[in-house]
Amino acid sequence: MISISETAADRLKEMLAQQETPGMFLRLGVAPGGCTGFSYAMGFDDKESDEDIYMDIQDMKVVVEKENVKYLNGLEIDFEDSGMSGGFTIHNPNAVATCGCGSSFRTREEAGVPDKDC
Repeated sequence: MISISETAADRLKEMLAQQETPGMFLRLGVAPGGCTGFSYAMGFDDKESDEDIYMDIQDMKVVVEKENVKYLNGLEIDFEDSGMSGGFTIHNPNAVATCGCGSSFRTREEAGVPDKDC
């Protein structure tokens, strides 16, 4: 369903180890906005819900809200260390359009709600 490269997983595990709250996990999601309609959300969380789906990816607990699964199915997360421009990269096979920086997208079925400031 979702894949995380070994390089990205190593970086995420390092970041998780630095968190002061025990039991944190990676939460992936989608929110309306961005230049193209939907924005990716990726962060650490310690709150769980009945609306969540849990996965074990690269020995990490990864959580996605059920309503976001349709946008993230097949998602690939990688990490590129290329000096000042390095960081996490996302490839989403559901996206038919993305913004220039790759942080927002739209799907064939849904356009989302693009920000007017973009």
